[in-house]
Parts: sequence; C-alpha cells; structure tokens
Amino acid sequence: MATVSYGGTSARYRFIQRFGQELGVSRISERLGVSRSGYYDGLKRPPSDREYQDKELKAQIQKISDESAGRYGSPRIWKSLQNRGYEVSRKRVARLMQEMGLIGRVARVTRRAPGLKRFLASGENLRADGAVPSGKNQVWVADVTYLKVQGQWQYLSVVMDLHSRRIMSWSLDAKRTTDVTRRTLANAVRKRSPQPGQMLHTDRGVEYRGSEYQKDLNRYRIQHSLSRPGKCTDNAHMESFFHSLKAELIRGTSFQTVSDLKYALARYINDIYNRKRLHSALNSQSPMEYERMAA
Repeated sequence: MATVSYGGTSARYRFIQRFGQELGVSRISERLGVSRSGYYDGLKRPPSDREYQDKELKAQIQKISDESAGRYGSPRIWKSLQNRGYEVSRKRVARLMQEMGLIGRVARVTRRAPGLKRFLASGENLRADGAVPSGKNQVWVADVTYLKVQGQWQYLSVVMDLHSRRIMSWSLDAKRTTDVTRRTLANAVRKRSPQPGQMLHTDRGVEYRGSEYQKDLNRYRIQHSLSRPGKCTDNAHMESFFHSLKAELIRGTSFQTVSDLKYALARYINDIYNRKRLHSALNSQSPMEYERMAA
C-alpha cells in the first residue's frame, strides 16, 4: 500500500472513516499511526466549522465558475464571492479551486493576423495622452478583428464606449468592407444618440478612412481620432477586448457554421461581457453595472 501524505490528524481520521471498514481497522490504523481507539473516536468526530465553510464556498465557487462558463480564474471568483457577501481570502479561494481542479480559461497574447494592409493618411491622434473619459458618450473606440469558421475568415467590427468598456455595437461579415464598419457605427449611434463633438478613435484602416465612412462621421458630427502609424497601443482598450474575446470564447472552440459563431458572439458580448464580466479597471464591476452606478 503506497504511503499517502495528508494535512494532519483530522485528515487521517476522515480517511479512516471512509475506508476503515474496507481495509480493516487494525491494518489502516497501523499504516497511518492511529490507534484503534482513535479510529472509533474519529467515527464520532463531526466535521469542523472550517470544513463546513469550505464545503459551502466550494458550492459557490462552482456556481460562479459555471455562470462564467469556466472563464473566471481565482481573482474574479474571489471578487465575485466578496460581492455576494462572503468574507474569504484570495489565497483560500485559490486553494479550494485547486482542490476542485478549476482553472480559468487563458490564452497567450497573439499578434493580429498577418497581411493586414494599412495606409497612411491625414488625420491626428486627438487623445494622445490615452486618458479614459469621465463619462459615457464622450469617446468611442472601434476596430476590426479576424475570426475563422471552417477555414474561412469572418470579420468582426466592434464599437466600444471607452468610459465603461461597454460594447455598444458589433457586426460580423465575410468581407472586410466599409459597409461593415458603417453598419456597426450606425447601430451604435441609434442606441446612444451621441452629442455633437463626440470622439471616435480608430486605427488607419481603409474601412475607417474611406470617403463613405467619413461622410457618416460628418453627418453624425463625430470627431475622428486616429492611432499613430504603427502604434496599436493607441487603441489598447479594443486590443484588450479582442484578446479577452479570443481567450475566453474563440480559442479551443470549433464553430461549424457562421450562425454558430454569431450565436456564441451574441451570448458572450451581450450577456457575459456587458452584463456579468468583472473588470478590474471598473472597480470589479461589469460595464453595464458601471454605467448604472455612474448615472
């Protein structure tokens, strides 16, 4: 019989309670260095308060993990427990998750797909300091990323409110054209009715520098801010969202049809990301909750 290391006398008693009858009291007591009387005392020993607490915490941890579809690691689960009124240390949550075999979905940061052509044009970065606005509908950011379905690229266009990180509008299309980004912008305008002078920050891609897109911006009276050439960090918040999306939803998942991908995106963006996902930069609130609290 292999030697097994346990966390203390109480752990040995629990082991005896479970397996004593199968292995024989004398044999297992001898192997673990516990007397026969100790075995019978262990049968009467109730679980400690901490064991009861751990059991309840594990149930809550499993519930939170299920609600996040396994995306949350120990920091967000710990914060979620605090939000639900549980006073527990972060190390304890990490230990319990390790015992349960729970690990949040992660992925290494990857570069944008190669071959993406940009061209330099007039225009300037109107938010060179990178400051986050103090309220919603002051600065929006937009970008496009690549997603693959059965070997074919699909293009996801997104508009985010920089203040709350809320995704206000998104579109998925098989072609990367100005029509896609125009449609995404129009949906955001319809939902939020921006005031004249509001800013939209994008990169220098043709979808945003095209004449039709520029006409839309002028009609909506939106200022256009552009990332500096070769400086993707100027639009870091959108890059961060795309990384989270790919790490938590896309990577490791095979979509059979474009409809499957659209359904998954709708659930992730509209329900999980906007409504439930905790953001450290938003005081561990979701984008929609952050907007409500700031109102």
